[in-house]
Order: sequence, then structure tokens, then C-alpha cells
Amino acid sequence: MKTSREIRQAFLDFFQEKNHQIVNSAPMVVKGDPTLMFTNAGMNQFKDQFLGNEPVKWARVADTQKCLRVSGKHNDLEEVGLDTYHHTMFEMLGNWSFGDYFKEEAINWAWEFLVTRMGINPERLYATVFEGSADDNQARDDEAAGYWEKYLSKERILNGNKKDNFWEMGDTGPCGPCSEVHVDLRPQAEVDKLSGRELVNKDHPQVIEIWNLVFIQFNRKANGTLEELPAKHVDTGMGFERLCMVLQGVTSNYDTDVFQSTIAEIGKLCGKKYGEDEKADIAMRVIADHLRAVAFAIADGQLPSNNKAGYVIRRILRRAVRYGYTFLGFKEAFIFKLIDVLKQTMGDAFPELVSQQVLIEKVIKEEEESFLRTLSTGIKLLDDIVSKVKNEGAAEIAGKDAFVLYDTYGFPLDLTELIARENGLGVDSAGFAVEMEAQKSRSRNAAVQETDDWVELRKIEQTEFLGYDKLEAEVRIARYRKVTQKKKTFYQLVFDQTPFYGESGGQVGDHGYIEFDGVKTAVYDTQKENNLIVHLVEKLPENPSEYFTAVVNVERRQKIANNHTATHLLHAALREVLGTHVEQKGSLVNADHLRFDFSHFQKMTDEEIAEVEKRVNAKIRQNSVREENREMPIEEAKNAGAMMLFGEKYGDVVRTIRFGESMELCGGTHVAATGQIGLLKIVSESAIAAGVRRIEAITADRAEKYINDQLNILTSIRDTVKGSANVLESIGILLQQNSEFAKQIENFQRESLKITKANLKSKIMYVKGVNIIADKIMIDSAALLKDLAFQLKGEVENLYLVLGAEINGKPNLTVMIAENIVDEKGLNAGQIVREAGKEIQGGGGGQPFYATAGGKNVAGLEAAIEKALSFLQ
Repeated sequence: MKTSREIRQAFLDFFQEKNHQIVNSAPMVVKGDPTLMFTNAGMNQFKDQFLGNEPVKWARVADTQKCLRVSGKHNDLEEVGLDTYHHTMFEMLGNWSFGDYFKEEAINWAWEFLVTRMGINPERLYATVFEGSADDNQARDDEAAGYWEKYLSKERILNGNKKDNFWEMGDTGPCGPCSEVHVDLRPQAEVDKLSGRELVNKDHPQVIEIWNLVFIQFNRKANGTLEELPAKHVDTGMGFERLCMVLQGVTSNYDTDVFQSTIAEIGKLCGKKYGEDEKADIAMRVIADHLRAVAFAIADGQLPSNNKAGYVIRRILRRAVRYGYTFLGFKEAFIFKLIDVLKQTMGDAFPELVSQQVLIEKVIKEEEESFLRTLSTGIKLLDDIVSKVKNEGAAEIAGKDAFVLYDTYGFPLDLTELIARENGLGVDSAGFAVEMEAQKSRSRNAAVQETDDWVELRKIEQTEFLGYDKLEAEVRIARYRKVTQKKKTFYQLVFDQTPFYGESGGQVGDHGYIEFDGVKTAVYDTQKENNLIVHLVEKLPENPSEYFTAVVNVERRQKIANNHTATHLLHAALREVLGTHVEQKGSLVNADHLRFDFSHFQKMTDEEIAEVEKRVNAKIRQNSVREENREMPIEEAKNAGAMMLFGEKYGDVVRTIRFGESMELCGGTHVAATGQIGLLKIVSESAIAAGVRRIEAITADRAEKYINDQLNILTSIRDTVKGSANVLESIGILLQQNSEFAKQIENFQRESLKITKANLKSKIMYVKGVNIIADKIMIDSAALLKDLAFQLKGEVENLYLVLGAEINGKPNLTVMIAENIVDEKGLNAGQIVREAGKEIQGGGGGQPFYATAGGKNVAGLEAAIEKALSFLQ
């Protein structure tokens, strides 16, 4: 039996023999593409080549790509783990042709690899082809069917509809028919009873799609029509886990060696054996799957958080924790303990698991512990909801309450339903669905964007970026399109060349303007989208075909360059002071400040922060000149010690930036020499995740202003304690005096409270077994009023106490009732203050024996006291 390692390598070796360039997997977390958060298919890293935004480097390519899918066809997150063959994170084996071979070779090689090389029984294979579409004026893909007929009988070549057999990148863009290979894994007895052709694309767990061959030959326009592409491409994707299942002779992806080591370790940790209990088995599958998704995301630089991609990762991890908590009895963090097993299984193919292991473990452990606390809180809240529902005599928990538990505390509906059933209650699942749809609708509406087709004025392969050398240039608009988002219309312009830097690598995009014939059009942002440098303008120039002068905002660009170069110096200084384990985990560079995230496992001391700042400023004063190499082979850059960021996809040729000892791979803009930065001042250091710290800093004029502001504060303090040679000593004396005065006030208040208490006790009225104290008193704080009430309760039996006081100009009312009177007379201090509080235009509440109220109307205090007394009658 072939191992998963051998199967993966066999695929890559096969296509290398077919003259394919074998490339590394792109990061699972996508950068520079606003339409995607995660790589969800093998073709993502080649998107620019399909779109024509980037020249084709190799005509034939193959790889294994780590992917993440949590929505769409067969990939609802809440379903993963319930069956045996769907996943969040998965590997996609793929081969591509960019204008080289097409349908015949793709089909021939698919058959050769599966049947001849891997030995899959051809009698168990089926192929689907596109049946055609009247809407798109497309006939059946007889060409692909004809190539399959060399290997399969016509009965095994099935027609597929547009949903299954026509692949599209999105609403617009490259697309084309596809041909899927399906395999029937059922026992022979079942095959004899019912042909597999009846079960293809019917979600049968043992009749599954294994490989999809996409033939990209059209471009979908914004109006829905199709146009032929000048060059035809092949894009194939095969599920690695499914291939392992087929070749290892099992009927579940989770029974392959890809997952079994992890599942065995989960069983060892929880004391259960996989295969003995259905619910425990589902939990183990969920955890084994989600572990991979979370670990690879963190390795690629995406930390769990409360928004966008970070929220997806947090949600996946919390689902795994919840399954472990509910079905496997884990009440403490455990998932982080599985990383070592995952590393042993996949670390050879994906070395980032090895290099980032410590960080992955720390982040997951902290997230687990945090969610377990939240889970405990959520269960308490659910207990309160259950009690409330029972007290009201209702039969089910409201859908809105169930949704709040889901959305805020990560409680899936099934967990709420489980706990509700244990308490003899139902859950309004329809109401929950309404709330869920409302949230999805809000998200959709916030993201709705209507994008027209590009209007192409001139053909270019790629925009030439001039901004390293020029901040002003003559440009022509190569293409433009109108975009409408949130009822706001703007235009995206792509030039043949540009001095504007598009947002990427943590550096924000340039602002400025383009000008023709004295008319300026403001460029309010510049972005990178699928390798295009896109300039955003509110209004399309009247004459887009003309030559324009493009001018970057020089002052803003200089401030950004100051901050960007400062991040490089900061990175080097952190490694010098804290150690070489420090690695950049993210950054933000704009005109106002810089933010730098880095791996480090404890809070920096004040001394360490000061030392880092001192070293950066020393490097600034050295006035090191920028050494730039725009085309260095990546291996040469590595050998030279250039810093590389995990989660970034680098080409074979890279740009390096060196300032003194600091050398990094970087595409951003920088100062000509470090002296231009002037000064760096660190303003904060904090944690953003386990093992990841954040420094925020300012440079140049902002750093100068910050220091001057601090000096002005110091001058004001010195003026306050004028006449003193030693400011710190004078402040210490003032603090000491303040402390002594506070003690004196406290002693005075204590004595005053004794007098007030004695005075109140002398006014006790005894009525029908109840000692009544009711009065308006003078007192300094609500805390003292509460202290007084509890002292009187401890010293006076059968007490019914009502006190009113004006504190800081506002009325306060306190009611204290002995527990035996509460029980005997059915009184409730909370209800009493709510009613009496109306007399002071306020309200309050509390416990049955003690409650308080505040208000606005001091003149109503006497009436409020009388109202509170009336409850005794």
C-alpha cells in the first residue's frame, strides 16, 4: 500500500516527466486579491496569468496546493466531519497548461496516471462532460467526450449540467467546460445491484469525484456573454485526500494515513477509541480536519481574530474545541498538543509547519483557553435563559436568544438544542434561521459591489512601475472600469506606466493626481489587484485617450518611506536585542505611523524597549545609504542573509533592500539614506496573540512633536511645583501628603458614620414587630451609604430601613430589609426602590433584602422615603 508521501511524490514525478515545472504551494492565506481571503483552488496562484495581467513564466506547471474552503458546494463548515470525505483545509494536486496542450493531453494523462501508474480499476471509473447550455449558446462538449471514448464506454461518459461541468472563476473572467473523473468505491455486491452511473454527482459517500479537468477557453463578460480567449488553457485539480483513500483501499478520507496518526493521538488524549461511538468519531474527524486548517493558516501569517480571514480561522478552531468539549470530555486546552503529530505527517512537504511549530502551538493554546472560558460563560447564560423560559411557562428558547449564543459565544445551534432537550425544552430554529439570514444579508449588502467590464484603450502586458525613481511621469490610460459600491460610484484606472505605489506588503497606496490640459483628476488611493496597479478616482477624465501627467503627493510619500525604512531598522534591532527567533508577522506603514508585529513570547521590558529604540536611532544617525538590487535570484538573496516573511509567495527573482546590516526582500518604497528619517519614537508595545507582539512607533516630525509635547507636560509639572530644584522629589512629597490627607478624611468619615448611625438608632420606630428606620441623611458617597446600611442590619433585628441622601448633587435611595421580614411579609427591596425611585425621576434595583435607586430630582427624596414606607402597611 502506498503511503500519502509516496502518492504525493508519484503525482509530481509523473508530471515532471511530462515536462511540467514543479512549483511550491502558494500560501493558504491570500494577499493582494480583494476577491479572496484564502486560496480555495490550485489555480489561484496563477490567476494573473489566466487574466493576462502577468506574463506566462512556464507553459506547463504542476504542484500540490494547500487550500481552504468553508462555504460553497459541499463545503458548509457545519457539515465538515459529519461525512467522511469533505474538509475545510485540503491538498489539491494540479497540472496546468498556459496556451500549450489542451483537452486531449489532459484526458490522456489523467487516464495514464490513475490507471497505468496508480493501478485504479478502470471498471470503477466514470467521466462527465459538459452537456451544453442554450442560455450561453454552447453545445455539448463532444470533443472531450470523444477523447474519453478511447478509454471508457459511452455508458461511462455522462453529461453534466452547467453547475457541475462548467467552471467559472467568478461572475466575470476566464471560464470553460470541465470534465470530472468519478470513482465508485462500493462493494462489488452493491455495484452488481445498481450501476455507479446512477450515483455520480448524487452525494453518495462512496461514488465520488476525484479529479476535475477544466478547459479554460472563454471570458465571461459583465453582461453575461461569453467570448473566446486568444489562448486556451488547462487547469486541473485532484483531491489528494480522496486519491489516498482510493489507493489505500479504505472508504473514508479519515481512514487514510493522512489523518489516522492525528486521530490516534486524539483518542489517546481523551481515552476513547475511534470507531466505537458515532458522536465521538464525528468529534475526532472534526478536530483532525480543523487542526490542519488552523495550523496552516497561522503558519502562513493569519492569526485568529474578530474580523475577515482571522474570524474564519477563529470560528474553525472554536468548532473543534466545542466538539472536544461536548463529545470527548476535554475541559482544558488539548488541540495544541496535536501539532507535533501533524508535523510528522506533513512537515516534509510543508516545512513551514516545522519552522513555525512553537508559534502555532502557543497561538492555538491561548485561543483554546480563551474560548473554553467563553464556553463556560455561555453555558451559564444558557442556564439563565432556560430558567427564564421555564418560569414564563414557555416551551422553547427564542430563536433570537439562540442566535446571540451562536454569534457571540460560538454556541452552534445543535449545542443549544442539546442542552434545551435535557431541560425538556425546544428551540425556535425557524427564528434562529431568520436571525442568521438577516446577518448574512447585512454582510452581503456591506460587500455588494457592481463592477463593469474593463474598457481597454490599449493592450499592455503589465504596468511598468516607475515609482522607485520618479514621482512624476507621463502616462496613458490602458484600461478603465466603473465600480459602484454602497451607492457610491468611482472609477479604476490602469496606466501603461505609473509612479504611484499600489497598496501591498503593509505599505498603503499613494495619493496624488493626473493632469491634462490644466485639468487635474485626484487619485485618492492606489491598490494592487491581481497584479494590476489600480488608481482610484471619483470622476473619469473627459478625455481618457490622451497623455496625462501623473503626480504623486511627494510629502505623503516621504513620510511613508520614513516609516517603511524604520520598520526594517526596527526588525534588525529587535533581533539584536531579543534574539533571532524574532520574525515579522505583519506590518502597517502609512504617513502617520508604523505598526510592526513580530514573534516573541513575553512582554518586552522597559529596558528592552529603550535599548531597541536606542539602536534604531543610532542606525538612523549613521545615515546608511540604501543599497538596492531589483533583480536578484532568490537563492542568492537567501545566501546573502536577506530576511524573508513566512506566508509570502516569492518569485525566482526578487528585490532586496539593504541599510547597513539590515537586508530584506521588499517591494516597498524607502528613503535614500537613513538620516532622512530623523528620529524614531516607540509609543506602545502590546500583545496581539500568543507569541506575537506589536510595536507602534512614529518618526520624523511626528516623533519630534511627541517629544516636545512630553517636554511641555514636564514644564507644566515643574511650574506647578515651582521653587523646587528636584521635581521628582517634590511630586513624591505631594503624593505622600495626599495619602496622609486621604487617611485623615477616611478617619473623619468613619467617626462621622458612627455619629450618623447612633443618631438613626435613636430614631427607631417599633411597629408590629418591625424596627423601622426612615430618614434623609447627609453622607459623602454611595459606598459609605451602603456601609452604613449593612452595619445597621447587623446591629438592629427585624429591620426595615429606608435612607435618602443627596450625593454629588443627585438623589440616592437605599432600602434594607431583614431576611425574615422579606420571607414573612413577601416584601422585595428591589421592587420597592423601583416604585419609590419614580419620585426622584429615577430607578434602580437589587436583591429582595437590599436595593438602591438613583435619580434626578433631589426635591422628591422625602416623597420617595414615604413611598418606600407605604409598602409596610
